[in-house]
Amino acid sequence: MNDSSQSPVSNFQPHLRPDLRAIADLVPAKSKVLDLGCGEGDLLEYLIHEKQVQARGIELIEACVLVCVRRGLSVRQGNLEEGLADYPDRWFDLVVLSQTLPYLDDPTYILNEMLRVGESAIVSFSNWGHWRCRLELLVTGRVPQAPDLPQSWYDSPRWQAFTITDFAKFTRSIDIRISKQVYLANGRVSPIRKFKNLMATTAVFQLERV
Repeated sequence: MNDSSQSPVSNFQPHLRPDLRAIADLVPAKSKVLDLGCGEGDLLEYLIHEKQVQARGIELIEACVLVCVRRGLSVRQGNLEEGLADYPDRWFDLVVLSQTLPYLDDPTYILNEMLRVGESAIVSFSNWGHWRCRLELLVTGRVPQAPDLPQSWYDSPRWQAFTITDFAKFTRSIDIRISKQVYLANGRVSPIRKFKNLMATTAVFQLERV
């Protein structure tokens, strides 16, 4: 596949999903980035053009990989468990996992691998602790959809609901530190100071080893 640091990318459209925009703001210029579950390569394309990063991706869905290749992006097909094993320690400055954490069978393994191959990691995920989720569960007695993840529990792939508080407790238990945090409310970055687990619809965390 083409090397994304050298190949031109055509038809560039600098429009990103809100959490991807927040992630991009955390990425230093000219850094070396691996995007896990990169989809059609929107974040990779943006980072290459706007921050001149050396960007690579791993994506499971073949159709998405083909879109990335047509864009001139360096993306390989494979699952995260197998794909990360091919990279040596500290090969990347940053490893990104956006809106994929709820679908992982073994999040402990993936986060540890992200922080093995990268100096730091960035994750984004929807927050089931948001007040609307709590209200829907209370009023209807049904498992709610996350505000920024409109997918029912029975759709494929299946997700595991968790909250910002759950994730913070989880990272402490596996000796991972949250070094930076960004919160979104209804698609916009919000300067939430208190009650983050209640008010944020999506969280973006940068992670490091303790």
